[in-house]
Parts: sequence; structure tokens; C-alpha cells
Amino acid sequence: MGPESGVSIPSPPQNPSSLSWVNLSRNLILAYQSLGVVYGDLSTSPLYVYSSTFIGNLQDHQNEDAIFGAFSLIFWTLTLIPLLKYVTALLVVVLFGASMVIGDGVLTPAISVLSSVSGLQVTEKKLASGEIVVLACVILVGLFALQHFGTRRVAFMFAPIVIIWLVSIFSIGLYNIIFWNPKIVRAISPYYIIKFFRETGKDGWFSLGGILLSVTGTEAMFADLGHFTALSIRLAFAFVVYPCLVVQYMGQAAFLSRNPQKVLNSFYDSIPGPVFWPIFVIATLATIVGSQAIITATFSLIKQCHALGCFPRVKVVHTSKHILGQIYIPEINWILMILTLAITIGFRSTTLIGNAYGLACITVMFITTFLMALVVTFVWQKSVLLAAMFLVFFWFSEGVYLSAALMKVPQGGWVPLVLSVIFMLVMYIWHYGTRKKYNFDLHNKVSLKWLLGLGPSLGIVRVPGIGLIYSELATGVPAIFSHFVTNLPAFHKVLVFVCVKSVPVPYVSPEERFLIGRVCPRPYRMYRCIVRYGYKDIQRDDGDFEDQLIQSIAEFIQMEAGDAQFCSSESSSYDGRLAVISSRTIQSSSSLIVTEREDCDGIESIQSSKSLMLQSLRSAYPDDENPGVRRRHVRFEVAASPGMDTGVREELMDLIEAKEAGVAYIMGHSYVKARRSSSYLKKLVIDMGYSFLRKNCRGPSVALNIPHINLIEVGMIYYV
Repeated sequence: MGPESGVSIPSPPQNPSSLSWVNLSRNLILAYQSLGVVYGDLSTSPLYVYSSTFIGNLQDHQNEDAIFGAFSLIFWTLTLIPLLKYVTALLVVVLFGASMVIGDGVLTPAISVLSSVSGLQVTEKKLASGEIVVLACVILVGLFALQHFGTRRVAFMFAPIVIIWLVSIFSIGLYNIIFWNPKIVRAISPYYIIKFFRETGKDGWFSLGGILLSVTGTEAMFADLGHFTALSIRLAFAFVVYPCLVVQYMGQAAFLSRNPQKVLNSFYDSIPGPVFWPIFVIATLATIVGSQAIITATFSLIKQCHALGCFPRVKVVHTSKHILGQIYIPEINWILMILTLAITIGFRSTTLIGNAYGLACITVMFITTFLMALVVTFVWQKSVLLAAMFLVFFWFSEGVYLSAALMKVPQGGWVPLVLSVIFMLVMYIWHYGTRKKYNFDLHNKVSLKWLLGLGPSLGIVRVPGIGLIYSELATGVPAIFSHFVTNLPAFHKVLVFVCVKSVPVPYVSPEERFLIGRVCPRPYRMYRCIVRYGYKDIQRDDGDFEDQLIQSIAEFIQMEAGDAQFCSSESSSYDGRLAVISSRTIQSSSSLIVTEREDCDGIESIQSSKSLMLQSLRSAYPDDENPGVRRRHVRFEVAASPGMDTGVREELMDLIEAKEAGVAYIMGHSYVKARRSSSYLKKLVIDMGYSFLRKNCRGPSVALNIPHINLIEVGMIYYV
């Protein structure tokens, strides 16, 4: 029996040292996987940083001092921003920063793959740029086609590639330092940054957009936290990624100090001849991995934005049984692929894409610095002075890069701005329409006094079964209930108003998931259940929701009978009084006896003759998405307890009989329209924008994993 059966099995005591070892080994495995998902983008930056820096305004400054200064800038940028800033974990990513990160998801694959295959032009001089673009597009299509395998499988495939890549660039960098110019070690000193700007002046400031590309991909470090633990990301970056990148940039600078004319393809030109082709193959594979980092981050951000009510409903596929945050979103995957191909074919130049990419990344950094200062003050409860010091320090350095990146808007920098505006409009329109719909429900609730005046029968026929009425309201009776009984004067014997809420915390523990209460006094058999999820929680389709709900209500009934505070409450104050019913409470003091069995064909053996029609329908329409799935079927009986109150026993028997008769899910099928008196802009947003998004996103019943065969939809028009 599982934990839902009511049997509590004590776990054996565990040695603290063994637990520590298990935790460490788990984080080491996740750190290994994070190399294949998080750091691919960051680790492939050496392919294009120097060429993007020195092409353009610095063409006349390709000498040793300028190259040393460029490396010094790269070193300190890489040290200060990713190492010190992002290895503190930022869990809450707000709307504006998220839209720019999604823009990164379009630009990263384009620049990474295109810069990699451009290395062919080093050896194949006759290769046309059009052929390079076609090859890049083929690789990109293959990359996005791999996403349905999930993060876990992709990570285990990709992590060895990134490790080989990091070892390779570390070795090449070390070779170039020793062979070309060991004095490059001196450029670690910030003094060379001063010399760099003294020599290059305004041109050096314009070139900061290229330097900025050395830290692109760091946004994946916080965006991918749903897929890995914070400790695993810290370990991978501090002890593997960071030292390899520093040595590679140092070696490339040493090569350029002796060969400044080869800045266009500095990475590939710095590779010793005998190992060129192996490194080219590894580089191509590594750029594919680099693209994976931001694609994975985009999935996480969109899922979290949806949970916070800021993105339309999309299909979220959970790809791992062990790490809940590892997900795949098919619709977003294919949209990203189309946009990435359009960018690659349209620009055909890593320099132009680099301008766009740099602006997108520095904008994300600038925004998250501000948000981080808010977190320091309001979440961590640190002093305002500390937050201000953090803000001023990072905003000063990032502001310099942002000002330089903004100068590149005409040369490709407009792309992330356009993409972010589009995603921002989608998010804002969805959020605005959703809030307007919620406010309509809030102001059109059914009067509880009217409901109580109808008596326990509600003035309608109460038929056997349980009716689960879904609503966004946490209190009160939604308008769809009165709309339903007005047009069809019959309802189920047991009514449960279900509200699924996404709360602004990452996770809600299973012990705090369910809030149970009454809507009306006991004879009405009307309850309320609030199911709470964090914005990183995954709503699994495991078929246990009905059973958990019945157990929770039964436990609430028994608990309420022994609670004087509930018993003494006036009838008018029932609604809004809720109790947390945890799985541990159910296991320790359940009032029900639970028996269960597994069915391999996905068809429930229903005992009640009233459910034979439902059984035949399920036989005719099997579960096509999960054929042959072993499903757990549960039966409930009231526990034999001589001291149980008669009223409690009767209520529990009614609950069990209703469950045996069948469960129906009632949802509103709403049409949202702007009032006639609304402004033209509001009509445009609601009647066109919001309606278009609702028609083309996943329905609420699908998003909530509601079985279609049990679904009843009530049509309503909302004039907001």
C-alpha cells in the first residue's frame, strides 16, 4: 500500500554522516549534469568574444597593450559578474527580466552554432557564407528536435561534451600562454584596463559590447535553478568552468599579442594544426550544448510566469521522476526554433547577432541587479545600506556595458528589444485579462444568505455523486453555480468548491497543500478545498487527486467534530474558515479504511450499478495518451469506532456513497468581452488580444489534468 492508504510506516533512523554523504553525492551528480545544461553557453563564449571586440572601432588598436587590456577586462568581468553576483541564487524572476531572457533563448542558439560552423572558413577558404548558414540551420533544427527527450537525458548526453570542451580549451589556452607570450599573466592586473582606455579612448568604450559577450549565458545560472540545486551550480562554476575560461581567454590573448592580424577567427587560428579538426567537432557539439542552456532556462521561466498568472496556459511535460523542476514545453520549443532560424538566415553574421545578444544579456543583468537589491532588503531582511552598496557597485559596472550596448541598436541591437516587447505584450495582456475576469467573479458571487434560505436541498434535486466545482475564488460561491442550477435544476449530493492557487513561493510542501472547510452548515454537504502550488511545483497527473480529496474531507469532518471553535461558529461564518489537512495527519488518524488495487488496462471496476454507463463510456473511449498505464483504484469504508458521533458517521457514509456513485468536474467555459462603454484600447486588449490568447492556449481542464469523460462545462459571458 502507498502512503495514501492510511498505513503509516515509520522510517528507520539514518546516520547523519550517511545523509551528508548522500546529499553531497547528489549535488556532485547534479553539478556534473549542470555542465551539460547550464554552462554550455558560457563556456563557448571564447569562440566569438575577441573577434566581436576588435572588429569595428578597434581595428586600428590591434597591438599588445590593447589585447592585454581586453583580456584584463574579460577577466574582471567574468570574475565580478558570474562568480560574485549570480552564484547567489535569485529565485524570483519578474516579468520584464523574464521577457528579455526569452529573447536570449532566440539569440543564443543562432550566435553559438553560427560562430562554430564559421570555423570551416579557416581551412575551407572557398566555402560561401550561404553554405555556412544552411549548415547552421540544419544543426539548429536537430537541436530543437532533441528537446522532447527532457533535461535529464539531454544533460547526461551533453555533460561529457562540455567536459571534453572545457579540458580542450584549457589545454589550448595553456599551450598558447607558454608558446606565444607568458607575459599575458600580468594582464590580470586592473592596471591594464586603465592602459586600454588610455590608448583606445572612445573606441574602447564602443568595444565593450564585445567584451560583454564573455559573460553571456550567466543568466542561465539562476534561470536553471529549477533543474538543479544551487550548490551543484556553484560547484560546477567555481571549480571547473571559471578556471578553464580564464586560461582560454588568457591563451587567446597571448596568441593575438603576436598575431594581431588574425583577430577575425582568433579562436580557430590559435588552435595548433594537428588538433584543429577534433577541436572543430568538439566546438560544434559544445555550441549545441550552449544553446541548450538558454532553451532549458526559457522553459523554466515560462512555467514560473504561467504559475504567477503572467503567461498563457501551455503544455508542461515533466521529464524526470526525481527532479521536479526538469520540464519540456513543446509549443515554446518550436516557437524558439522558428525565431532562431529567422535570425540566423536574416543576419548571417555573428557580429550583428552578437550586438543583439549583448544588449539582451546586459539588460537582464541590469534588471536582476535591481531585483537582487530588493531581495537583500525585503526578503533577507538586511540593511538598506548593504543593498545600496550592492546596487551601486554592480550598476556602475553594468551601466558602462549597457551604455555601450545601446549604441549598437541600429546594428542588430533592435532585435532583443522587439522580441522583449512582443513577449511583454503577451504577458501583460494575459495578466490583465485574467485579473479582470477574476474581479468579475469576485463581484458577482452568489449571496450566501440566499443559499442558506434555500435550505439543505437548495431548492433543487440532489442526485448521487460528488460535484467538484472549479473556481478561482477562495471564498464565496461562484456565479457559474447559480447559472448552472438555474438552467438545470439538479445537482450532486456532495458539492466541493475547488480552487487551485499558485502562491508566490517556489514550493508548497505536500503537508500544506490542502485547505479544507465548509461553505454551509453540515446538512448541506457543501465543502471548499483550496489546493496550493508554488510557482516551481509540478502538478502531476497521477490520478490520486480524487482519493486525496476524499481523505482530506473525511479527516476535516472528524477534526471539526472535536473542535469547539468550529462547532460553535455561526452558520453565516462557515465560509472562509479553513483547516490545513496534511498527509501525515491523514496517515496517523484516518477515519476511513482504505483498500486499493492496481488495474493495468486503465478501466476502473465500478461497484455501483449507477456507474455502469460511465464504465461503458470509459471502455469506448480509453486513455489514448497513456495506454496500458497501471492505475491505482481505491475504495473507502468508515472505520469501526464506537465513540464516533452519529452525525459524523452519517456524513462520512454520504461522502463514501457519493464517491462510489461517481465524481463530476464542473468548470466555467467563459467568454470574456469588454463592456460597450469601455475605451477603444481596452476593447482591443480584451476582445482581440486576450480572446486570441485564450482560444489558442491550452484549456483550463487540460492544464488541471481533469479527465474529459467526467467534465461538465458551463458557458458564461463575462463583461469586464
